[in-house]
Amino acid sequence: MSTLPLVDKDSASNEVLDILANVEKKFGFIPNLMKVLASSPSAIKAYLTLAELLESTKFTPEEQQIMLLTVSRENKCEYCLAAHSMISAKMVGMDSDKLVSIRDDKPLADSKHQELVTFTSEIVKKRGFVGAEAVKQFKDAGYSDQHVLEVLLAVTMKTLSNYTNHLSQTPIDPQFAQFK
Repeated sequence: MSTLPLVDKDSASNEVLDILANVEKKFGFIPNLMKVLASSPSAIKAYLTLAELLESTKFTPEEQQIMLLTVSRENKCEYCLAAHSMISAKMVGMDSDKLVSIRDDKPLADSKHQELVTFTSEIVKKRGFVGAEAVKQFKDAGYSDQHVLEVLLAVTMKTLSNYTNHLSQTPIDPQFAQFK
């Protein structure tokens, strides 16, 4: 049971009504995370802005999901693992072996994507205090300085939602349930 209210279109403030309508248009429903964030216009706007900015990075849609799954795994967020597993499988077309490996913290066959998982994981585990060697390894795998900063963007976005879900005990939507 959620410790924060799930705000739907009937109970939303005027400030978030259009936001919820746009979310529903994009996904075909309003995910429970968005319903929790809707209690704060600033929080839902921040999350959606970060998501939009992540989409404009140099990372491919699959790489974006790799980072978001990795952060959610490291932060032990069942809600976001389920949601991003569904997005990865159904919307991005990620290979199921890759998806399971990321979720289970198993090595990936693709060495570049494995380095993305490793670097993202280290950023989360060490709260950003990764050394020069970790940055060098990441860049040696084919990523750039811009990518380094964009990993931080993904970590920031997912930390906001992961912590929101921890705090609110957000129920997993039926649309994500098979990916729990």
